[in-house]
Amino acid sequence: MLQLFYHSALEAGTDEAGRGCLAGPVTAAAVILPADFKNELLTDSKQLTEKQRYLLRPIIEQEAVAFAVCHVLPAEIDKLNILRASITAMHRAIDGLKVIPEFIAVDGNKFVPYKDIRHACVVKGDGKIQTIAAASVLAKTYRDDYMTALAEKFPEYHWQQNKGYPTPEHRKAIAEYGATEHHRKTFRLLEEQQLKLF
Repeated sequence: MLQLFYHSALEAGTDEAGRGCLAGPVTAAAVILPADFKNELLTDSKQLTEKQRYLLRPIIEQEAVAFAVCHVLPAEIDKLNILRASITAMHRAIDGLKVIPEFIAVDGNKFVPYKDIRHACVVKGDGKIQTIAAASVLAKTYRDDYMTALAEKFPEYHWQQNKGYPTPEHRKAIAEYGATEHHRKTFRLLEEQQLKLF
């Protein structure tokens, strides 16, 4: 069973999805759960099936004290770098909470303090802390929805399947069709970095 980190009813967990992708946003979520929240299925979103993640999402949204999701798009990722963009997405998700948290539990080992609210970074926190796990589920599913919708406009990149990650199929499509405005130009899209840009 996952735990609260701070043992506060107003602990916000935050996590991101899509950091290693070649295309699409980095997406962060922030979630405050009731102190007595329990769900045996909830864990790191990477350990769940797609069906399980989408089963959990409405439960989290309905039972959360507050939640918010934020996308930071490729142009801003290229401007900031992916680490700063990920932290920016987390900050904006926390900004979107309708309740101000007393404490922030952050997945990973890097964060920039948010206002004057105490925080802790937890490596692999999405498998340890339930508020982070809930944030990981929302970040992953909202980002997947974004990429699936984008795939309808750009079917040649198969984003409905690879979600923008650097699969051989995705790299092959970039080599054949070039990079779109949804690709991260500061990332190594192809090994030889010889691209035709739309």
